[in-house]
Amino acid sequence: MLITLFTLLAAGVVKGAIGSGVPVIVVPVLTMLYDVKLAIATLVVPNLVTNALQVWQFRRHLLPLRFLAAFSIAGGLGIMLGTWGLVVLSPEQLSLGVAVAIVLYLIIKLTRRQLALPFELAQRVAFPVGLIGGVLQGAAGMSAPASVTFLNAMRLQRPVFIGSISVFFVAITVVQVPSLLSAGLLDAHRAMMSTLALLVILAGMPLGAQLGKRLPHHWFDNLIMLLLATIAVKIVVDFLTH
Repeated sequence: MLITLFTLLAAGVVKGAIGSGVPVIVVPVLTMLYDVKLAIATLVVPNLVTNALQVWQFRRHLLPLRFLAAFSIAGGLGIMLGTWGLVVLSPEQLSLGVAVAIVLYLIIKLTRRQLALPFELAQRVAFPVGLIGGVLQGAAGMSAPASVTFLNAMRLQRPVFIGSISVFFVAITVVQVPSLLSAGLLDAHRAMMSTLALLVILAGMPLGAQLGKRLPHHWFDNLIMLLLATIAVKIVVDFLTH
């Protein structure tokens, strides 16, 4: 329980600092402690509320509506496909899927740090990238290997990045809620857990916002990558030894 609380608080700090990171931190830890389905359900309310707050906060710094619409609609379609995978795949396969998503994220972060994606090209690939991000979010609980990496590659200013990625996260979560309900993966008990998780994450966000103004972005990146690498190894080892 203490590990879960600390993880949620740390995710709130990172969210306040860089505008993303909650699923990237929380889902692997909760997957390791419990299972993917619980991890995804726990983050429904935090994903919706914290990102809605950041959309409002950075509403004057968003990417063009046409871009965000294509990106977000594709993400919503991907969520439905990913949730179907969440239902039909075994817990072991889903956990391994989280590990694969982590490894993919780390590889992209380490090998593409100098990648600069022009807006014209980004606009042409926004729909397929959004679709992939939605599938990853629906099945593994973390769209970051596609969504966050994609917007990072555009070299956006911090307010534009935070506002725009938050629009995507709100859109896919709005689709995810009925998808989880229809699949029987979200009930009153899990909704209450998700609400409590939101309170812990919100407590960490103001500190993160202050740290984000004072500390270099790469500090947070490096800490997250170290954590994720450790968790990915643990998940794979568990999978191979069972």
